[in-house]
Amino acid sequence: MEFHHLVQHARTHSQRRSPETGRRLAAGQAPTALFITCADSRVQPTAITGAEPGTLFELRTAGNVIPRFTPRSATAEMATVEFAVVELGVSEIIVCGHSHCGAVRALHGDGPAPRHLPATLRWLTAHAPPGDALPDTGTPSAGLRVEGQEHLLAQLRELRAYPFVRDRLATGALRAHGWFYDIETGEVTAHDDGRFQPLRER
Repeated sequence: MEFHHLVQHARTHSQRRSPETGRRLAAGQAPTALFITCADSRVQPTAITGAEPGTLFELRTAGNVIPRFTPRSATAEMATVEFAVVELGVSEIIVCGHSHCGAVRALHGDGPAPRHLPATLRWLTAHAPPGDALPDTGTPSAGLRVEGQEHLLAQLRELRAYPFVRDRLATGALRAHGWFYDIETGEVTAHDDGRFQPLRER
């Protein structure tokens, strides 16, 4: 899609939305879920879930990385999670990884590290230190699916360690889910009972 198509769509956006929707959204937000995923342009949370405006509070990061909780640090990621959980009181968090991920390839694949992207490389290596390296699977899987799933689970563990997330998980006020989106097939699976399997209502 060329840029002028984006501009044309934006110019007519107000004409396609009902006044009632505008008034509802202007009154405030009460999202159902915090949806955390990669900044990859091929991953579209609203297209995947069918969510209406106001339903998802989104956090998109390079490589779907959730930084380790550090009380005295300040990151946009930590602030977004805190606001969604503490202020907005979301009841669900979805951490959605995906196949064919460039960040996963850089960290765990067979390709070269992105030395020409120093900021990106520092971000990824800072939050996937050697101690958290994924097990050697030999040859990277097609689309780095296995590596991407393991990377997702590592981010989910980091999220669950955030104190305000951990406390609400313990009381049942919050649930955290690990989803994996296959870009090639469009299939979404969830980590449940120790393995990735088709989504089911819970």
